[in-house]
Parts: sequence; structure tokens; C-alpha cells
Amino acid sequence: MSVTTDDLDLPRDRQSRARNLHWQLAGVLVLCALLSLQVGAADVTLTALIGKLLSGTELGQIERVILFDIRLPRLTMGILVGAALAVSGATMQGLFRNPLADPGIVGVGAGAGLGAVLAIVLGAFLPVWVQDLTGNQLTPFAAFLGGWGTTLVLYRVSTRHGRTSVATMLLAGIALGALAGALSGILVYIADDRQLRDLTFWGMGSLAGASFAKVLSVGPLIVVSIGVALALGRGLNGLALGEATAAHIGINVQRMKNIAILAVAGAAGAAVAVSGGIGFIGIVVPHLLRLWSGPDHRTLLLNSALLGASLLVLADVIARVVIAPAELPIGIVTAVLGAPVFLWILLKRRGLVGL
Repeated sequence: MSVTTDDLDLPRDRQSRARNLHWQLAGVLVLCALLSLQVGAADVTLTALIGKLLSGTELGQIERVILFDIRLPRLTMGILVGAALAVSGATMQGLFRNPLADPGIVGVGAGAGLGAVLAIVLGAFLPVWVQDLTGNQLTPFAAFLGGWGTTLVLYRVSTRHGRTSVATMLLAGIALGALAGALSGILVYIADDRQLRDLTFWGMGSLAGASFAKVLSVGPLIVVSIGVALALGRGLNGLALGEATAAHIGINVQRMKNIAILAVAGAAGAAVAVSGGIGFIGIVVPHLLRLWSGPDHRTLLLNSALLGASLLVLADVIARVVIAPAELPIGIVTAVLGAPVFLWILLKRRGLVGL
């Protein structure tokens, strides 16, 4: 079989298209960010504020609070959470070589949910000094510890003689998720009406409580975890050929698995802790990007961060304005938008994957 010039140029064309997509998605993120600052339940627009600043007019107290204390930290949190969920999903799909994998497969979601339920239902029984020390951060902190703890248990179960079995991790993740769900169910059963309301809203996800204090508490961990995941692009490409082949071309497979699991636990655990349950970002975004620019993780991971951030910011805008002045939980918006897209992807690709 002869190889044509077009065949040789195809990977180069795909890489060029993926790099161009970086800039396009960055532009989309900027537009979504401006839209997030422009609209909201309050009748305060970014264009009006910019006009006042250019004319030398001092901003009012309410305008400063809305822009700098509500919308800007909410936008920043949306970018961080969206990027974390999307990059975590792309990393897990590459690690498991399974397009249906997402951060929940390593127990982050179930463990974080159990931590949040424990904090909401049993937080009142903690010593007063602990409640004073944690304040409103008790639920996010407990959710983060729950996600990390479940991940560490899963890693311990699936690692033997220094080698981590991906298949064992998958099955153990299902078992630990079921166990965490059962324990959460017991706590929900004994919760009172106020606690049930808090649990319901946390489970549906929201950025309503965003503040710069929360951004500073989880932002560094999310940024570092995403940066670590981005450095795994070459290794995930090699792993797609199989562990034996990846090791043969010089990739330390076990070390890459360890780093990938810790990066996903850090990024997704921190994101779930501050935003609650937000679905479909981690599974839909990598699928869309593979259709557009191919499976090369060296570009897929960065594009996932940009598109995930854009989609979550856009979903947050919809959640704020669709029933204003009330607000929809953002998890409902991502599910309504993400489920049809995911079904469309499955229908489009079922012939390729034998569905």
C-alpha cells in the first residue's frame, strides 16, 4: 500500500487545527466571561460600569458590590471549576482508555458527596471551636476530604506490588461509589427538613456562594492539578497504544498513573467541594473536542480546559437569568444542555464503536 503526500500531511493538518482551536476557544471564553459580567438578576451592566469609569464617574456602592463581590468571584470560580471538571474527564478517559470515564469513576464524586452529607447532617454535633474555626467552609472542606479519602482508598485497593490495575480500579470505584451512596442515604434518612433542603441544593450544584476567599482556598490546588494533567499529554497518547507499548517507548506507566490519579483527585475534588454536583462537563467536553480536533492529548487537555470553563460560565449565566430574580441550580442547566449533546455524540459515533 502506497503512502501519499496527503496521508503524511494529515497529522500535521490535525495538529494545526488543534492549535488554532486553542485561540478560538480562548476567544469564546473571553466572550462568555464578558457576558457573565454583563448580565444578572440585578439591573447593573458591565457596559454601563465601563462607561462610568471612562467618564470619570465614581461607581456606587451597590454597583461595586455586584461587580467585584458577586459577579467577578463567581466568574473566576466558574472558570476554575469548569476547567477542572473537563480536564479531569479527559485525563480519566485517556487513563482508562474508555470514552465513558469521568472523575466519578475514581470515587471523587461519591466521596465528596458523602463528606458533604456528613458535614450538613452531623456538623451541628461538632465541638463549638471546630464550628467557629471552619464557619461556612465546613461543607466544602468535608467534601474535599471525602473525595481525596475515597481516591486514596481506591488507589490502595487497586495497587499491588507497586503496580496499579486499571481494571481493578474501575470495579473498586463502582463498589466504593455504591458504599458511599448507601452511607449518604442513611444520613439523608435521619436528616431534618432544613438539612434535606441543603443537601438537595448542594447535590444539584451552584456557584451562588462564590467569593474570593473560596477562590483563594481552592484555586491554587486546581491550577496546579490542571498544570500537572496538561504535562501528561504525551504519556496518555502512548498509553492509548497499550501499557506494554507505552513502556517500550520510554513512558514510566506506573508513575504516570499515580500522577494522573492524584491530579484528577485534586482538580475534581476541589471543584466538587466548592460547587456541589455538576454533571456532564467532564464527559461531554472531551467527546466534542475529539470530534473537532482528534484524540491527541497534548492539545486535547488544554482545549478541554478552555471549553469546559466556557460552557460552565455560560451555564451559570443561563442559571442566573432564566427565572430571574430566582436562580436555577447550575447542575440542572448542565444536565439539560449536556444530556442531549451526549446522546447526539453516541448516535453519531455508534457505528464506529460498535454500539
